[in-house]
Amino acid sequence: MTEPRKTADIHLIQRLIPHRYPFLLIDRVVDIEGYQSARGIKNVTMNEPHFQGHFPGKPIMPGVTIVEAMAQTAAVMVGTALGMEDRNMLVYFMAIDKCKFRRMVVPGDVLEMNLITVRGKPGGKVWKFSGLAEVGGEMAAEAEFTAMMDLPGE
Repeated sequence: MTEPRKTADIHLIQRLIPHRYPFLLIDRVVDIEGYQSARGIKNVTMNEPHFQGHFPGKPIMPGVTIVEAMAQTAAVMVGTALGMEDRNMLVYFMAIDKCKFRRMVVPGDVLEMNLITVRGKPGGKVWKFSGLAEVGGEMAAEAEFTAMMDLPGE
């Protein structure tokens, strides 16, 4: 019998990663399968600060924030699987590869980021992930990225 998939609500997310408004870019992480895969959810709203200047009259979520939301999803997935709550884990980009944008993400969209671990293991600091961001089943962005997960003082 397999364990049920885990979910991270906003309270658990904030115990796992240090990001806070205005740079906390995920609302929930669902379907967490250990450190193998997970799906992040971001409810895109007009009151987010980047829409004031990107772009006036035609608000579009910046591509870099979509990739950052994927990375936050990956960090929550790994942090949940490895019991990293309240450990002050920091995550640093090391590389972003094969990044493509296919659809604009606008206020009112629900952005879903499907992440899988390409390389990484418990105890390791360097992880590689593949992410696909979608709105209503339509691809918005995809990327592979490498990140270092660090616990200060360890």
